[in-house]
Amino acid sequence: MKNNKVILTAAITGAVHVSSMSPYLPITPEDIVAQAVGAARAGAAVVHLHARDPKTGEPSSDLKLMRQMVSAIKAECDVIICITTGASQMMTVQERLSVVPDMKPELASCNAGSMNFVLAGLVPQLTDDAPAWEKTYLAGTYDNVFANTYQGLDTYIHTMQENGTIPEFEVYDAGMINNIAYFKKQGILKCPIYLQFVMGIQGGLPASVDNLVFLRNTAEKQLDEFNWSCAAAGRHQFPMITAAMAMGGNARVGLEDNLYIRPRVLAKSNAEQIQAAAAAAHILGREVATAEEARAILNLKGADQVNF
Repeated sequence: MKNNKVILTAAITGAVHVSSMSPYLPITPEDIVAQAVGAARAGAAVVHLHARDPKTGEPSSDLKLMRQMVSAIKAECDVIICITTGASQMMTVQERLSVVPDMKPELASCNAGSMNFVLAGLVPQLTDDAPAWEKTYLAGTYDNVFANTYQGLDTYIHTMQENGTIPEFEVYDAGMINNIAYFKKQGILKCPIYLQFVMGIQGGLPASVDNLVFLRNTAEKQLDEFNWSCAAAGRHQFPMITAAMAMGGNARVGLEDNLYIRPRVLAKSNAEQIQAAAAAAHILGREVATAEEARAILNLKGADQVNF
């Protein structure tokens, strides 16, 4: 184990789950801020943020909404703010990436390849009074490719590096590690490499310990130096992040990935999930990293260098 410190990330709201599935999912900027600050105080070194339309809950690329949230979070605590550039798979590259040159965050997500990101299986969970966009959005993924082309990745990587933002590469399958290795070998990717293995998405690699070991081993063969973390969808969340921490990796939890704290029991907040992850880390003999320790591990520029 290279570092006994474990970086815990809270993925606060995402663009997948919808309010009709849980009353605890934060949608408004105020609720997202409150849950992000709560997660940080519970032990999260990083919060991963999406913006949602406060009236409908629909994923939003509104820079004013995002700036409102990140400024409020920064004013309350020293947590690392990782802003999404995934946002919604229905958005354009320009919509998804606009936040980086505008706000220059320390960390931003960077989806590492195109994939079928299928969410249509969630449609039966919607209630009859759910907003119309929810069914349209989720059902629409059945006939949509989440496009992250090489040209797109080139643009993301260049834009992030020009703004001092470290990409958090979202890796859904092993071929995406090869994509990252290509940009490194071409001399395009020059900054430190941070991988987030996202498992259990329909269209991506199934969530299993064997597959997690495969992803880590593949990265070790393809990339010289990197840090890594694991996230997993739904009921796979806690088994997979516990395995990752036992393997020396970092962990992401949060209501973006999983609405529950245990089978059939909804999590009441992101902080509740972070507390559970921290407890598992302590049982494994790992120490939970502070935000400053995480900045040093990931080679981030510091909160004083962002534009918010």
